[in-house]
Amino acid sequence: MTKRILLVTLMAVMLVFSSTAKAQPTGDEEAIKALIQSAYVDGLQNLGDLEKTRAGFHPDFVLLGLRDGQLTRLPIADWIASTEKRKAQGQKPPVTTCKFLQVDITGEAAMVKLELHREGQRIFTDYLTLYKFPDGWKIVSKIYYRHS
Repeated sequence: MTKRILLVTLMAVMLVFSSTAKAQPTGDEEAIKALIQSAYVDGLQNLGDLEKTRAGFHPDFVLLGLRDGQLTRLPIADWIASTEKRKAQGQKPPVTTCKFLQVDITGEAAMVKLELHREGQRIFTDYLTLYKFPDGWKIVSKIYYRHS
């Protein structure tokens, strides 16, 4: 009887440790989240440090949108230029925060699903794709859904 209780207890402990090990984020996941926070959320959305934005986005990045059934494209250089213009005009948008919903990493490729919120309202669900280059993770594309 004692061996049986010990065996069941040991199995339960192993189950708990294996599930908590899976739940903990990896170093790559933390690096990706930090990159998105500084380069995308703080930099572009909140008109922050655009040098961090330039460092976090691949130069060939493109934002793809769907407007009136037509696919639109916005290269990162144009997005940064627009952000620089708004900063120069002294615009101060409401603070944007993000909630990470999913980070999926396979080797050197990753996809992140997140929500952007302003003034307590969900405004976008974004899908960002990233590749890991020799100098680290870079955001290479984005599609999104705008919430009404």
